[in-house]
Amino acid sequence: MLELKVNEALCLRQLQPEHAPLVFRQIHTSRKTLRRFLPWVDYNTHEEHSLRFIQLMQRKADDQDAIAFGMWRGEELCGVIDLHNWDHNLQKAEIGYWIGDSFQGKGIVSNSCRALIRFAFKQLRLNKIEIRFVLQNERSAYIPIRLGFSREGILRHSAKLHGQYVDTVVMGMLKGDWKG
Repeated sequence: MLELKVNEALCLRQLQPEHAPLVFRQIHTSRKTLRRFLPWVDYNTHEEHSLRFIQLMQRKADDQDAIAFGMWRGEELCGVIDLHNWDHNLQKAEIGYWIGDSFQGKGIVSNSCRALIRFAFKQLRLNKIEIRFVLQNERSAYIPIRLGFSREGILRHSAKLHGQYVDTVVMGMLKGDWKG
Protein backbone atom coordinates (compact mmCIF):
# COMPACT_ATOMS: atom_id res chain seq x y z
CA MET A 1 0.00 0.00 0.00
CA LEU A 2 1.44 3.31 -1.11
CA GLU A 3 1.38 6.12 1.47
CA LEU A 4 2.25 9.78 0.90
CA LYS A 5 2.85 12.14 3.79
CA VAL A 6 1.01 15.43 3.31
CA ASN A 7 2.01 17.15 6.58
CA GLU A 8 2.17 16.29 10.28
CA ALA A 9 -1.59 15.79 10.48
CA LEU A 10 -2.46 14.38 7.05
CA CYS A 11 -1.44 11.51 4.81
CA LEU A 12 -2.66 9.87 1.64
CA ARG A 13 -3.03 6.08 1.77
CA GLN A 14 -3.79 4.01 -1.29
CA LEU A 15 -7.31 2.67 -0.89
CA GLN A 16 -7.61 -0.98 0.13
CA PRO A 17 -10.71 -3.24 0.28
CA GLU A 18 -10.85 -2.92 4.08
CA HIS A 19 -11.41 0.85 3.64
CA ALA A 20 -14.75 0.29 1.84
CA PRO A 21 -16.94 0.69 4.98
CA LEU A 22 -15.22 3.99 5.83
CA VAL A 23 -15.47 5.28 2.26
CA PHE A 24 -19.14 4.37 2.08
CA ARG A 25 -19.88 5.92 5.48
CA GLN A 26 -18.24 9.20 4.45
CA ILE A 27 -20.18 9.24 1.16
CA HIS A 28 -23.43 8.40 2.94
CA THR A 29 -23.10 11.09 5.60
CA SER A 30 -22.21 13.72 2.96
CA ARG A 31 -24.50 12.44 0.20
CA LYS A 32 -26.63 15.59 -0.15
CA THR A 33 -23.59 17.85 -0.61
CA LEU A 34 -21.61 15.46 -2.81
CA ARG A 35 -24.41 14.65 -5.22
CA ARG A 36 -24.81 18.29 -6.25
CA PHE A 37 -21.80 17.97 -8.57
CA LEU A 38 -20.82 14.28 -8.59
CA PRO A 39 -23.25 12.04 -10.51
CA TRP A 40 -21.66 8.78 -9.28
CA VAL A 41 -22.94 9.45 -5.73
CA ASP A 42 -26.42 8.26 -6.73
CA TYR A 43 -24.92 4.91 -7.74
CA ASN A 44 -22.97 4.38 -4.53
CA THR A 45 -25.82 3.29 -2.27
CA HIS A 46 -24.28 0.26 -0.54
CA GLU A 47 -20.92 -0.57 0.97
CA GLU A 48 -20.44 -3.09 -1.84
CA HIS A 49 -20.40 -0.22 -4.36
CA SER A 50 -17.51 1.45 -2.52
CA LEU A 51 -15.70 -1.90 -2.42
CA ARG A 52 -16.11 -2.34 -6.18
CA PHE A 53 -14.74 1.18 -6.76
CA ILE A 54 -11.68 0.38 -4.63
CA GLN A 55 -11.12 -2.94 -6.43
CA LEU A 56 -11.42 -1.20 -9.80
CA MET A 57 -8.90 1.43 -8.77
CA GLN A 58 -6.51 -1.28 -7.53
CA ARG A 59 -6.66 -2.96 -10.96
CA LYS A 60 -6.08 0.40 -12.64
CA ALA A 61 -3.11 1.05 -10.34
CA ASP A 62 -1.64 -2.33 -11.34
CA ASP A 63 -2.03 -1.26 -15.00
CA GLN A 64 -0.72 2.25 -14.23
CA ASP A 65 -3.95 3.83 -15.46
CA ALA A 66 -5.05 5.43 -12.17
CA ILE A 67 -4.49 5.39 -8.43
CA ALA A 68 -6.87 6.28 -5.59
CA PHE A 69 -5.94 7.43 -2.10
CA GLY A 70 -7.89 8.05 1.04
CA MET A 71 -7.18 11.43 2.63
CA TRP A 72 -6.50 10.59 6.27
CA ARG A 73 -6.29 12.89 9.28
CA GLY A 74 -4.91 10.55 11.87
CA GLU A 75 -7.17 7.52 11.64
CA GLU A 76 -10.12 9.47 10.21
CA LEU A 77 -10.91 9.08 6.52
CA CYS A 78 -11.76 12.59 5.28
CA GLY A 79 -12.39 11.84 1.60
CA VAL A 80 -10.81 10.44 -1.54
CA ILE A 81 -8.33 11.87 -4.05
CA ASP A 82 -7.20 10.13 -7.20
CA LEU A 83 -5.07 10.39 -10.27
CA HIS A 84 -6.98 9.11 -13.31
CA ASN A 85 -7.06 9.28 -17.14
CA TRP A 86 -3.33 8.66 -17.02
CA ASP A 87 -1.92 9.08 -20.53
CA HIS A 88 1.60 7.64 -20.69
CA ASN A 89 2.20 9.00 -24.20
CA LEU A 90 1.49 12.59 -23.21
CA GLN A 91 2.71 12.07 -19.62
CA LYS A 92 -0.41 13.62 -18.15
CA ALA A 93 -3.24 12.70 -15.80
CA GLU A 94 -6.21 14.26 -14.04
CA ILE A 95 -6.75 14.74 -10.32
CA GLY A 96 -10.20 14.17 -8.86
CA TYR A 97 -11.28 14.60 -5.25
CA TRP A 98 -14.16 14.74 -2.83
CA ILE A 99 -14.29 15.38 0.90
CA GLY A 100 -16.84 14.72 3.62
CA ASP A 101 -18.95 17.58 4.94
CA SER A 102 -17.34 17.65 8.39
CA PHE A 103 -13.84 18.07 6.89
CA GLN A 104 -14.55 20.88 4.41
CA GLY A 105 -12.85 24.25 4.73
CA LYS A 106 -9.81 22.93 6.61
CA GLY A 107 -7.28 22.90 3.76
CA ILE A 108 -7.30 19.11 3.55
CA VAL A 109 -8.01 18.90 -0.20
CA SER A 110 -5.58 21.68 -1.15
CA ASN A 111 -2.79 20.14 0.91
CA SER A 112 -3.57 16.65 -0.39
CA CYS A 113 -3.50 17.96 -3.97
CA ARG A 114 -0.05 19.47 -3.34
CA ALA A 115 1.25 16.11 -2.14
CA LEU A 116 -0.27 14.27 -5.09
CA ILE A 117 1.09 16.85 -7.55
CA ARG A 118 4.57 16.48 -6.04
CA PHE A 119 4.30 12.67 -6.36
CA ALA A 120 3.00 12.90 -9.95
CA PHE A 121 5.73 15.26 -11.15
CA LYS A 122 8.66 13.76 -9.22
CA GLN A 123 7.99 10.01 -8.95
CA LEU A 124 5.69 9.43 -11.92
CA ARG A 125 7.48 12.00 -14.08
CA LEU A 126 4.30 13.41 -15.51
CA ASN A 127 4.51 16.58 -17.59
CA LYS A 128 0.96 17.83 -17.04
CA ILE A 129 -1.83 17.54 -14.51
CA GLU A 130 -5.41 18.61 -15.11
CA ILE A 131 -8.29 19.22 -12.73
CA ARG A 132 -11.79 19.29 -14.20
CA PHE A 133 -14.98 20.36 -12.47
CA VAL A 134 -18.54 21.35 -13.26
CA LEU A 135 -18.70 25.07 -14.06
CA GLN A 136 -21.17 25.77 -11.24
CA ASN A 137 -18.97 24.12 -8.60
CA GLU A 138 -17.35 27.27 -7.24
CA ARG A 139 -15.89 25.60 -4.14
CA SER A 140 -14.03 23.09 -6.27
CA ALA A 141 -12.76 25.89 -8.52
CA TYR A 142 -10.88 27.53 -5.64
CA ILE A 143 -8.56 24.56 -5.23
CA PRO A 144 -6.78 24.59 -8.61
CA ILE A 145 -6.71 28.39 -8.57
CA ARG A 146 -5.07 28.38 -5.13
CA LEU A 147 -2.56 25.80 -6.36
CA GLY A 148 -1.50 27.86 -9.38
CA PHE A 149 -3.29 25.96 -12.16
CA SER A 150 -4.18 27.85 -15.35
CA ARG A 151 -7.69 27.88 -16.74
CA GLU A 152 -7.45 26.18 -20.11
CA GLY A 153 -11.05 26.35 -21.17
CA ILE A 154 -14.62 25.24 -20.83
CA LEU A 155 -15.87 22.04 -22.44
CA ARG A 156 -19.50 22.71 -23.27
CA HIS A 157 -22.01 19.99 -22.43
CA SER A 158 -19.15 17.58 -21.69
CA ALA A 159 -20.81 15.88 -18.73
CA LYS A 160 -24.26 14.88 -17.59
CA LEU A 161 -25.44 15.67 -14.09
CA HIS A 162 -28.84 14.37 -12.96
CA GLY A 163 -30.08 14.11 -16.53
CA GLN A 164 -28.86 17.57 -17.61
CA TYR A 165 -25.87 18.41 -19.77
CA VAL A 166 -23.35 20.59 -17.94
CA ASP A 167 -20.20 22.45 -18.89
CA THR A 168 -16.84 21.40 -17.47
CA VAL A 169 -13.92 23.69 -16.68
CA VAL A 170 -10.43 22.40 -17.43
CA MET A 171 -7.55 23.71 -15.32
CA GLY A 172 -3.99 22.59 -16.07
CA MET A 173 -0.50 22.74 -14.66
CA LEU A 174 2.71 21.89 -16.48
CA LYS A 175 5.66 20.46 -14.61
CA GLY A 176 7.68 23.54 -15.58
CA ASP A 177 5.05 25.81 -13.97
CA TRP A 178 5.01 23.91 -10.68
CA LYS A 179 6.52 25.84 -7.81
CA GLY A 180 6.57 22.71 -5.60
